[in-house]
Amino acid sequence: MSEARVTGFMIVAPSTVTTGEEFALKIKALREPYQVPARAFAGYPRLQGPFNISPRGIHYMDNAAARWSGALQVEGADGPAEIDVSELTGTFPGDERAIGEVEGFVARKSGVRFITVTDPATGISATSNPIIATDESQEYQLYWGDIHSQTYFSDGLRCPEELYHFARYEAFLDIFGMADHAEWLTDRQWEYFVAVTNDRNVAGQFATIVGHEWTNSALGHRNIHYPGDWGPIVRSNRDDPDDLEALFEVAREHDALLIPHHSANVTMGVNWEGGHEPEHERLVEIHSIWGNSERPAEAGNPLPIMTSGGEKAGQHVQDALGLGYRFGFTGGGDIHDGRPGDELHSAQEMPEQYRLLRRQGIMGVWATELTREAVFDALWERRCFATTNVRMPMLFEVNEAFMGQEAPAHSPRNISVWAASESPIARVDIVRNGEDWQSREPHERIVQWELEDEEAGAEGDYYYARFTREDGWIGWSSPVWIGRE
Repeated sequence: MSEARVTGFMIVAPSTVTTGEEFALKIKALREPYQVPARAFAGYPRLQGPFNISPRGIHYMDNAAARWSGALQVEGADGPAEIDVSELTGTFPGDERAIGEVEGFVARKSGVRFITVTDPATGISATSNPIIATDESQEYQLYWGDIHSQTYFSDGLRCPEELYHFARYEAFLDIFGMADHAEWLTDRQWEYFVAVTNDRNVAGQFATIVGHEWTNSALGHRNIHYPGDWGPIVRSNRDDPDDLEALFEVAREHDALLIPHHSANVTMGVNWEGGHEPEHERLVEIHSIWGNSERPAEAGNPLPIMTSGGEKAGQHVQDALGLGYRFGFTGGGDIHDGRPGDELHSAQEMPEQYRLLRRQGIMGVWATELTREAVFDALWERRCFATTNVRMPMLFEVNEAFMGQEAPAHSPRNISVWAASESPIARVDIVRNGEDWQSREPHERIVQWELEDEEAGAEGDYYYARFTREDGWIGWSSPVWIGRE
């Protein structure tokens, strides 16, 4: 690895902690991205490996700086006041990069706090995601994940073991799952994918989800995710008029979740009237590297899909919600560069289309604990939300019903909005039935907003919140639907 100066830090802390409970701060020192060569006979895990160049013509890239002598100053939390850079010992034996965990932090008082790390030699600093400290353990804790990633076995980079290693130890995700194209995997390869996914599942530390991508551009790409440690591989047969129904039948048989994605795209999008399974198609990936499918660019979407023909009217998420589909929102990577949770597609030199891609998405999941079972249950119940890969905690309720749920109908409708972010939140929009209904511009790190909708509505009305930070990154709560009187 070539020497390069530090350009910043990635600082990740748990989003939810109990006061007095010790936690670790995860740190990666950053440098300008560089291309990592491919190399045969490289041990695992290593930076240089045989799967660092993909059929798409992209190369694996790294952005982690080498360790150096010195200490980082820490502010904002009870715990170490300095971090010796030599403690950041990388992610594998012989790794000379400054990546690691530092133990011994604690929140003595309840509330929201942020931890800032500074290199006194350069003045470069970075602030962690918000840390929500409560005096008593809450029913739901907040975890972060990405369950949509491609491998070298189809059109991505790196092998399954490398992706799981990166997701946990470099992107600092709590939840990860591959969703490679089933049509390019053999049965034996699928068995291997499932085995690696199960091997990497560690209750209380790292939750993995078994799944793959069902790829049919005429009907819309969908990921299928299984609740346990196995599920069958389902390949699309584009000549079969019942192809989508066959996928639905597998989901019913195995209690699986189906998640359509990049729905607004001309080439790979979803015709919402072409088929829908409401019991198992409960979530939609609203944002990924391809762009954002919430609404059209002309309606105010700042991150529309620009590749593969751009976006197509009638295929946005708001169009599906208008048809009565009850989708919770997830953010995903759909990455092809071997870096789930921390992609570098925009740094690729070739091909040209990668300059049109967006920052990847990520999902926040409110689960009872960090286990595969609890995470899957939270996703099933739509206790999740999406962001453009920023760890911005959010809460959204209507008539005391949490995001993803059905609220009892009464008037007025009481709406509660809360979010926190290390970059101040510039704008909050409450979306009602596809329209920006109420908005505020707080420009604050912590936003609390209580409001009422006194207008008479109808059963099936829906609301969700959109948060836009001052740095331009966005988050979306899952909707709440209004039930019967």
